[in-house]
Amino acid sequence: MIVDLPSTTMVDVSKALVRMRDAGGAVTLGRVLTLVIATGEKNVEEAIAASNEASREHPCRVIVMCAGNRRGSARIDAQIRVGGDAGASEVIVLRGYGPLASPAVHDSLVTPLLLPDAPVVVWWPGKAPAVPAESPLGRIAQRRITDSASADNPGSMLDRLGKAYTDGDTDLAWTRLTPWRAQLAAAMDLRPGMPVTGVSVRGHANSPSTILLGAWLGFALHAPVQRDEVETPGGTRISGVTITADDAEITLDRITATEAVLTDPSQPDREISLPRRRLEDCLAEELRRLDADDVYGEVLRTCSTVKKRVKKSGKAQA
Repeated sequence: MIVDLPSTTMVDVSKALVRMRDAGGAVTLGRVLTLVIATGEKNVEEAIAASNEASREHPCRVIVMCAGNRRGSARIDAQIRVGGDAGASEVIVLRGYGPLASPAVHDSLVTPLLLPDAPVVVWWPGKAPAVPAESPLGRIAQRRITDSASADNPGSMLDRLGKAYTDGDTDLAWTRLTPWRAQLAAAMDLRPGMPVTGVSVRGHANSPSTILLGAWLGFALHAPVQRDEVETPGGTRISGVTITADDAEITLDRITATEAVLTDPSQPDREISLPRRRLEDCLAEELRRLDADDVYGEVLRTCSTVKKRVKKSGKAQA
């Protein structure tokens, strides 16, 4: 069910939510958190679709704060989605116009709609504030999710996020690395005490995940890391990793969009499943934990130690 409320107030939105809940016969909310999505018009439907899918694992109230045209008089248009149009959540889309389009006032619009005594997570699918924890919405949240892959210059954004890191910050470029980290950690577990002398990560020039993966490997293996930029057909993507020791090299190279090959001289080559992660899967993973991700914080601060080398040959898949 979708209900539009043009030129409305937060009081009217709250009343409409109660009426729709009563009409649907809901006895209890059962929501575990409030997810606030701060985005522009371009990313609204994609973000809602991802939150609807993630809400099946984490029932929540989703509040989408969309900045409209800053010209003209102050006005809020709202839309409420429940039932099949909202997954296991209830979605409230707020579009602010005039002075109400400014991010400086978005916290005052969102606060009346927050679930009582429930954690608040804020997600910026597109452009994020320079210091998420000090932004108006970031100050009311226990968890703040950015996506450096959406930035014009992902490397610069990672630098800013590293300098401004606060417990509760995270980035979807980091979440996309979970399968890579799991496979590489498992490979290194088979070589306990392996004296690593260097690490090479390969990926697209605009891939923040490549930078974070290199920083994580350097942090975990206490070894120098080199990042090779390889030309790709498009998009931001990781091609492969090589971990070098005095007497061996372990490599993990992607061969298709869903598969990679793990090479270790001590055993036969293995093809492993390594599919690209969907946005909704990454969001669901981030909603599973609301505490600080200390490893991410340490890795983010060391991204500048990953040395870059541009390679003009070679092709990467995602």
